[in-house]
Amino acid sequence: MAELLSKLRSPLILGDKSLGQVTDDVALPMERRPGGLWWMAFAGSLILLSIGIAATTYQMMTGVGTWGLNNTVGWAFDITNFVFWIGIGHAGTLISAILFLFRQKWRTSVNRSAEAMTIIAVICAGLFPIIHMGRPWLAFWFLPYPNFRGPLWVNFRSPLVWDMFAISAYFTISLVFWYVGLLPDLATLRDRAKSRLRRMFGFFSLGWKGSGRDWQRYEVVYLLLAGLATPLVVSVHTIVSWDFATSVIPGWHTTIFPPYFVAGAVFSGFAMVLTLMLITRKVLRFEEYITLHHIESMTKIIIATGSLVGFAYLTEMFTAWYSGNLYEQFAFTNRMFGPFAWAYWTMVTCNVIAPQLFWIRRLRRSIVAVFVISIVINIGMWFERFVIIVTSLHRDFLPSSWSEYVPTWIEVGTMLGSFGLFFTLFLLFARLLPMIAISEVKSVLPYGRNIAGNNDTLLRRNGRPAAKGAGEEIRHTEEALSMRKETGHETH
Repeated sequence: MAELLSKLRSPLILGDKSLGQVTDDVALPMERRPGGLWWMAFAGSLILLSIGIAATTYQMMTGVGTWGLNNTVGWAFDITNFVFWIGIGHAGTLISAILFLFRQKWRTSVNRSAEAMTIIAVICAGLFPIIHMGRPWLAFWFLPYPNFRGPLWVNFRSPLVWDMFAISAYFTISLVFWYVGLLPDLATLRDRAKSRLRRMFGFFSLGWKGSGRDWQRYEVVYLLLAGLATPLVVSVHTIVSWDFATSVIPGWHTTIFPPYFVAGAVFSGFAMVLTLMLITRKVLRFEEYITLHHIESMTKIIIATGSLVGFAYLTEMFTAWYSGNLYEQFAFTNRMFGPFAWAYWTMVTCNVIAPQLFWIRRLRRSIVAVFVISIVINIGMWFERFVIIVTSLHRDFLPSSWSEYVPTWIEVGTMLGSFGLFFTLFLLFARLLPMIAISEVKSVLPYGRNIAGNNDTLLRRNGRPAAKGAGEEIRHTEEALSMRKETGHETH
């Protein structure tokens, strides 16, 4: 019996594209000269990066005393930015690996850019522990290797060392996963290139020919890497949360941190993916590849993870109250009504209230609303890390040790530099490599499409004429769908 394409599903790729059109559309931004918008964005990113380089250079030459730290607040902007960027890097692996294992076909239009975002974000995150050392040229001391430094050895019981191993493993797997997925597209660019780039694409495509053997091995390796990357999505931010949970400081010493941090990481990561994808969609004219269906699917994940983050906030407060521990209760009272109350309520507004607006379907499908809310969530998640770190430290057990914290321009400049580095690398990626996975998008072209063009003919996967009466069946289906729309019902 004929295998008919479902009329109940919306196409993932609009415009009735052919295979050749997909290649042309995705490769066009790399083959033409960059426009004025790209140069303006690149110049702005370089300016921010230059500020960061200047601030970091001054700090290394002078010392960490240039920061606003003191005996009480030993961590602040640096670790805040570290945890923030690690969280941003989680969405790429989740989209590429976990959604791939669950066979979510809508991921194909956004996974390539999300993977690149993951790699760049992890690079930004990895810089902050090195800068925080004060002597970054001694960063190799993190590595456990035979040395002549006597009893000085890596403390394997320290969560900071666990961070080093977790982040390096996560970066390595993410980089290999991203590169393996690029192989078919690099071969496509190799065949299209007419300049010196042809040799470069040929080298990195590893001799890809597109044969059945190539595809069979590619799919096996991609599946194995997806399986390896999936537990890292959970483990990396769990280990980062142990930096705080293994201490005895009120506000940190809690077992909810691992799932809380993982949910927050996915939450902030998807918000950043939406921010970047909406800009990419408009500037590169990818509206037919990154559709409202893709945007709505990501906003639904934001609703789920945002609700988990809000539940974690409530659980923290309930645990502090139910524990009967005066120090724990004071830590949360101080967060809500102390000197940094403005940061706490900014966090709650951005992370709990703003994402709930996505329950409204009209807002989920509004490009402007989604873009604004995604930026608000990113701001809120940065403040979440700031609140967790600073408000738990600036009020010690002894009132005589209480202190205030005010960031210096060196800390602000370093933070701006990390954003400059992130956007500079992402813009270079958009200029040199395909933002959308060409081969994967081609595989979902038939999804939900009636390419025959009328109600009396359906396209079958084997290319033969459709079964008799199929057109009449489609007519009835379309009438049913129109009636559901008129009565206000949605069909998923």
